[in-house]
Amino acid sequence: MRDVPAATVVIPRAEIERSPTLTQDALVRTLPSATTFRRTPSLVSDPTAQGLNLRGLAPSGVARSLVLLDGIPVNDPFGGWIFWRSLPRLGLEGIEVVPSGSSALYGSAALGGVVQLVSRTIDRPELAADLAYGNLGTGFLAARAADTWGPVRASLETELLSSDGYPLVVASQRGPIDTDTPSNHAVLNGRVESDVSEALHVFAHAGLFRENQNGGTRSTTARVELAHFGAGARLRTEGRGTFALDVYGRLQRFEQQRARVAPDRAFESTAASQDVPADDQGALLVWTAPAWAWGGTHVLTVGADARRMAGTSQERLFPPEPAPASTLLRAAGGTQLSGGVFLQDLYTVSPALELSAALRMDLWRNTQGEQHVERASGDVETTAFDSRTEQQLSPRLGVRVRPVNWLTLRASGYRAFRAPTLNELYRPFQVGTVLTAANADLRAERLWGAEAGVETGLFQGLTARVTGFWNVLDDAVTNVTLAEPLPDGTTRQRQNLGRARVRGVEVGVDWRLSRRWTALLAYTFVDPTVLLAPGQPELVGRQLAQDPRHRGTAIVSFEDPALLTATVQLRVTGPQYEDDLNERGMGGYALVDVAASRHLFWKLDVFGAVENLFDREYLAGRAGVDTLGPPLTARVGLRLRDVP
Repeated sequence: MRDVPAATVVIPRAEIERSPTLTQDALVRTLPSATTFRRTPSLVSDPTAQGLNLRGLAPSGVARSLVLLDGIPVNDPFGGWIFWRSLPRLGLEGIEVVPSGSSALYGSAALGGVVQLVSRTIDRPELAADLAYGNLGTGFLAARAADTWGPVRASLETELLSSDGYPLVVASQRGPIDTDTPSNHAVLNGRVESDVSEALHVFAHAGLFRENQNGGTRSTTARVELAHFGAGARLRTEGRGTFALDVYGRLQRFEQQRARVAPDRAFESTAASQDVPADDQGALLVWTAPAWAWGGTHVLTVGADARRMAGTSQERLFPPEPAPASTLLRAAGGTQLSGGVFLQDLYTVSPALELSAALRMDLWRNTQGEQHVERASGDVETTAFDSRTEQQLSPRLGVRVRPVNWLTLRASGYRAFRAPTLNELYRPFQVGTVLTAANADLRAERLWGAEAGVETGLFQGLTARVTGFWNVLDDAVTNVTLAEPLPDGTTRQRQNLGRARVRGVEVGVDWRLSRRWTALLAYTFVDPTVLLAPGQPELVGRQLAQDPRHRGTAIVSFEDPALLTATVQLRVTGPQYEDDLNERGMGGYALVDVAASRHLFWKLDVFGAVENLFDREYLAGRAGVDTLGPPLTARVGLRLRDVP
């Protein structure tokens, strides 16, 4: 890790196994630099509010960071958010996080950084499984099987989870319509690979995912159905380097139903239902040249990628008292085509000095955009949006210096961008009683940033890191409160904000106290401030919504195979605001999670885990109604590992 030019954090498999968290997003959020738009986990939160953001770049629910599974993007093609529950952890070897602008290599989605989930290698016959049950009616089953037949290897994994959830609305505002938040999901993934020769490796993978959620009332639901597929090849040559080709795609459908709620929450009715089919296809070709010497050692990488994303939001509305001008049906969507070429040189001058330089050119085009509206009077309005093409040049420069063996210095500067998603351009949405309109005229967000840090391993078993960062985000897409509601009652709209400054510092300590004891400490301070907001001067000086200044984690683990494995973690989150005007504040909170496991016999362990051990009550959202984060959640189960 100390040889990597960019500030990088890795969650290895051992930490994943020990973590008390149940869902993937909760696991990633144990890194203070990582957060999702809302404080609630994917166990109860709508998928559209679970995009990942790094280092405070989070003024809306869309992800501003790219999430990869073995190099393939998993961000939703329509909205950019992450279906975290479609990424089972039993088949993961580790999670890598680079929390800085990475468009120079990865293009649009990597404005705030990259998270890569790395699958376990298939090198022998193996069977693993987890079975658990806990409070809130939570049942969990995960299994993975792998086998080899000469040069051919294959794996199959599944995950099933069902939960009754908990009452989401605070007790003082809860009414007869408010119930628990039940949800369930199922995942099935398969992979086949083969070494055709010593030089050529080929593979194919596919998966299915389904998720059902209830937001706490009969008429507040969400459903996801997803199929993904891909294939690739790796060719290693002696004289011409390595060639890598990936092709991938997905088909999916997202359905959402929203309620109209009486002020006293005594009754509800269906306000709208949405059906959002979407699909995408992509390809990536990368060539890594053989290392060559010229004033040191150079490793050159050249690549090109392309992606097509298409989707339509088909919405049926149910106005309480329809008037002739009332909207009954609304369909909006389009197609986004994107592609880029990139070049990177890793230049090792000496073991003490390494330089990195990357440059990428991106081109994207929004086309076939259209909105179709049907009124109660029978009138039909069709609006065709003009096709728009934009381009972006993204550079990144970095340096890593190690003057002595125990000290590493890093610095980098970068430019990054994010094109607005089809969701932001065309799909309106509702959270609680707040309606937010889409905006087909949105421009791309652009980021200039820099970071500098130091890492030291002066003492045996202890590594400490400090990284300072400074980002300026122009034209950030955020949900802006309108001066006057629109005719349909919409009070917010997605708009390009103007300019925001996001600066801060990350501190981390990894300490192996002894052979059995380890401690991980991490803290992130972020100052996310609006600097410029044309047309919205009242936002200047405000803090970006859903963005706490302080986040910290402390994890202590004990591991003795003859006795037990145990982990205690403390997660601290500072105060933040629900809205752009900073009028709806939410206080900070501290949560304690614990997990322990003990070997029983053969390959079987028993384990238990508790999240929010002291049942701390805290606000998760204030969008018209105050909602709560999860209460104490506990589970016990059996774990099967390394069965040949």
